[in-house]
Amino acid sequence: MTKHVPWPNLKRGLVAILRGITPSEAEAVAELLVEEGFEALEIPLNSPEPLRSIERVAARVGKQALVGGGTMLTTGDVDQVAAAGGRLMVSPNMRPTVISHAAQAGMVTMPGVLSPTEAFGALEAGASGLKFFPASLLGPGGLAAIMTVLPKGTVVGAVGGVGPDNMAEYMRAGITTFGMGTSVYRPGDGIAEVREKARALIAAYDRARG
Repeated sequence: MTKHVPWPNLKRGLVAILRGITPSEAEAVAELLVEEGFEALEIPLNSPEPLRSIERVAARVGKQALVGGGTMLTTGDVDQVAAAGGRLMVSPNMRPTVISHAAQAGMVTMPGVLSPTEAFGALEAGASGLKFFPASLLGPGGLAAIMTVLPKGTVVGAVGGVGPDNMAEYMRAGITTFGMGTSVYRPGDGIAEVREKARALIAAYDRARG
């Protein structure tokens, strides 16, 4: 039987994608983001020493936020991130074996999809939510059209090309979960810059939600 770990009930559907972050800065950035209101943190595996960063961040803020890995492509990636304390599996693609393996490990999963076929395949494999990536290719209208055929209550995340300036458009289409990359963190950003970005995103989310 397919195992399904539900997407958590977050105050705001914002996932901070910390691509390129290093272990030496990961804890401070993670603490700042949680302090500002983020409840989900993703460290992509194509970052420098990602498992060390995940381990440090999970140990520091894992009780207050959902922490895990991004760009997770194999079952081996799942095992390594789980061993580091990660509870979130995010990928740019849809591989049923990876999704089900992560679900069996008790991880929250959000695989990347772009079509109804991939979306239903991910859900059948036990996905907690769906990451439509890159969302900019579909736009709010395209995502809204696909959502009409998905099971009621499916968590749909928009990632790629979404930021403070257009978040409201996606919310009007019914999307309330977003993965934020360079709009929250870019390699080289200092603490003050990350804080400013985080506050802008939180404010934009709250305005859009009304």
